[in-house]
Amino acid sequence: MSDLKTLTRSKSNRMIAGVCSGLADYLNLDPTVVRLLFVLGFFLAGPGILIAYLIMAIVTPEE
Repeated sequence: MSDLKTLTRSKSNRMIAGVCSGLADYLNLDPTVVRLLFVLGFFLAGPGILIAYLIMAIVTPEE
């Protein structure tokens, strides 16, 4: 069997769309760290990170 990980949005640990929680699960990180990085990225990089989040929410399948 293959042990490939797939990126999915979380259904159980979500705040808005489950993108940060799914990304944290994929990267073996705490979801709070990923959420804080997204907020920090928004303030440092501007609204481009928000657009990336919205695209990920549309493209990434739910678990």
